[in-house]
Amino acid sequence: MSSIITRAWDEVVRPMLYRPNRFQVAALCYRKTKGQKEVLLITTRGTGRWMLPKGWPMDGKSAAEAARIEAWEEAGVKSASVRRAPVGEFDYTKHHDDGFSEPCSATVYAIKVAKMADDFPEAGQRKRKWVTPEVAADMVEEEGLSALLRSF
Repeated sequence: MSSIITRAWDEVVRPMLYRPNRFQVAALCYRKTKGQKEVLLITTRGTGRWMLPKGWPMDGKSAAEAARIEAWEEAGVKSASVRRAPVGEFDYTKHHDDGFSEPCSATVYAIKVAKMADDFPEAGQRKRKWVTPEVAADMVEEEGLSALLRSF
């Protein structure tokens, strides 16, 4: 009986409890205005909390390029240069439309913004706001993202 319980733990229960976080990419969009750095936050569609543009990796695209595409789709970042090396990462809980939630880790890429569009794929679904990194750190809920913004 003990071997059945051990096997069930090892093969069923343990993988469910200790599964690794899902991987996403995020865009830390920034600009300089009057010598001061600002970062772009957007609201999430479901809960309306402030966050960086982010999404799933894309086949045939580097993680940095996928982050640039997410910045376009979710925030209207049109003209930008992307740093190929990530500037950090943070963990958070992704809330799906069906009510399911899952732990995720987002690798963050800095994107210097040169131009924004008013018409972009998710324009009517999100709010956008430019703020200093310090203010952004206070606006987001995720501790890891807050720390990353404070150090940016």
